[in-house]
Amino acid sequence: MKWEGQRQSDNVEDRRAGGGGLGGGGIRLGGGRGIGLGTIVIAVIAAWIFGINPLTVLGLLGGGAIEAPSSQSAPAQRPPANDEMATFVATVLADTEDVWGAVMRSGGVQYAQPKLVLFRGAVGTACGTGQSAMGPFYCPGDQKVYLDMGFFDTLRSRMGAPGDFAQAYVIAHEVGHHVQNLLGITGKVDGMRGRVSEQQMNALSVRVELQADCCAGVWTHHPQKGKGWLERGDIEEAMNAAAQIGDDTLQRKTQGTVVPESFTHGTSAQRQTWFRRGLESGSVQQCNTFDTRTL
Repeated sequence: MKWEGQRQSDNVEDRRAGGGGLGGGGIRLGGGRGIGLGTIVIAVIAAWIFGINPLTVLGLLGGGAIEAPSSQSAPAQRPPANDEMATFVATVLADTEDVWGAVMRSGGVQYAQPKLVLFRGAVGTACGTGQSAMGPFYCPGDQKVYLDMGFFDTLRSRMGAPGDFAQAYVIAHEVGHHVQNLLGITGKVDGMRGRVSEQQMNALSVRVELQADCCAGVWTHHPQKGKGWLERGDIEEAMNAAAQIGDDTLQRKTQGTVVPESFTHGTSAQRQTWFRRGLESGSVQQCNTFDTRTL
């Protein structure tokens, strides 16, 4: 991936200094009740096995909505200029800004750029306290993507998905969730929670995640067309990453069996299909996962 020398985003916040500790506040639920370590462990296991957002799991297990933490995260600052990985992240984020800015303008919509927060260990968000073990995530409440770059090591060594473009795919997928939030999709789906069964909610979650994969493909299409910065093997890196984090693959690796009713992100084949659909079309109109019977 030929990313060096490209524009870097000014929307990267570096909160790695101090590790973003939780202090004594912990995670608080509506009504002021805290969550114990056992609940956190369950949430993290659910995240790795089922692909469920741990912040959502914590809310469900605790019986209430998650409040913003009382503890202070490390103050935000610009990443050091000599931090190559942070420079890579800022470069990818900048290109997503360019692509989605143009795509949104073509539809008569102003693109509100998200912030991307680099953290280590734990971080306070408008959605609750984020943990590194959760992997990268997007918080609609503050319109920020949260990333502990140690996840890239996990992606390479534990999940079998190496390569810089696999990392770019992860960032683009989270930015895809931001696009969904701006379009009102996130709110509509979240509004169904409690009105449909758990299995139906999981099925809606799959469509949300596959759409974000398609958005990652749309982003990939445009810089390649305009800059030609993809190298041989880059698309294969992204496709492999999509395959390695499919619900069926993760469940087979972790528990030996596959439970389709619990899927929240889609199968490996589905994630690859929708990424490729966005890649080949370059059109967000081709990413309507909610208007198709077969995923």
